[in-house]
Amino acid sequence: MKTSFPEKAKKFFSSWEFVLLLILFAEIVVFATKNPKFLMPRVLFGSLNDIISICIISLFVTFVMITGGIDIQAGSIVGLSSIVLGVAWQDGGMNIWAAVALAVAVSAVCGALSGYFVAYCGVQPMVVTLGGSFLFTGIALLVSNLSATESYKGINGFPDSFLQLSRFKLFGIIPCQVLIFLALAVTAYILLNRTKYGRMIFLIGVNKEAAEFSGINTRLVTMSTYILSGVSAAIAGIILTSYIGTAKSDIGVTFTLPIITAVVFGGTLSTGGKGSVVGTALAAVVIGVLKFGLPLCFKVPQQYLDIPVGLLLLVVVIGRSVLTNPRVVAIFHGKSKN
Repeated sequence: MKTSFPEKAKKFFSSWEFVLLLILFAEIVVFATKNPKFLMPRVLFGSLNDIISICIISLFVTFVMITGGIDIQAGSIVGLSSIVLGVAWQDGGMNIWAAVALAVAVSAVCGALSGYFVAYCGVQPMVVTLGGSFLFTGIALLVSNLSATESYKGINGFPDSFLQLSRFKLFGIIPCQVLIFLALAVTAYILLNRTKYGRMIFLIGVNKEAAEFSGINTRLVTMSTYILSGVSAAIAGIILTSYIGTAKSDIGVTFTLPIITAVVFGGTLSTGGKGSVVGTALAAVVIGVLKFGLPLCFKVPQQYLDIPVGLLLLVVVIGRSVLTNPRVVAIFHGKSKN
């Protein structure tokens, strides 16, 4: 039975995605009122360049968390993919795009390794990905030692064809990174909401045993979500390397908390079974705009920007938990026995 347009509209206006849109709109209004330069397309899109890697990874970490898992190793894979790319190109003599493919392949193997231990060995996702974050950071340092360039300097001098990943702008305004993010967001949405694969991911998060009884290969599907997360980290690392023009082993070291924050803030339950790619994408943009607008418009020092983000996340998570509490819902509907 098809849902009518009024019902769809009612569902949208009562959704968490709509709330995130309102928060984003409020941010833009406040920051633009304080500093009109904030609305300049060059400034606004430039702010997204600094968070686009987090946005991309968050999309596919959402898949992992819907299954009931967690991935805190993505930041380490970003650094590993960057340095593999740099060393393979500069010291290995590989074509730049062959080096890009190698970086993606290595990251996919990293995701598969962690996914295997979670799905097939039953190890806790937190433990596996925490260990993975240390392991892949260490491997990245080992790879950097293979280079003739000192690790602290990073590898640069990449060809223009590679640097165009971050320099090209559609209509002279929209950066290529934003276009890649939008393309991946659409791809992730279709995978999660319009395919059998996406339905299997949700079912595993809701009830893994029921999913197995229905004939779903829960282990393979769970493992595949970690592979997708690893590939997204590689894409983010490649884009970031192109953007800064330097390959380094530690460029993703600070990404873990922002990624998890974006996914949870976007409406994905840490216990699994519920999540939204659209919500995650909007949440990542909300956080990015907030961290860009506060220094630009209110002169908030960079080292204090985690405070408002943390407060925003706490208010949202606690508020949502309270409002979904059965006793609170009963009170709102006048059904409390007290």
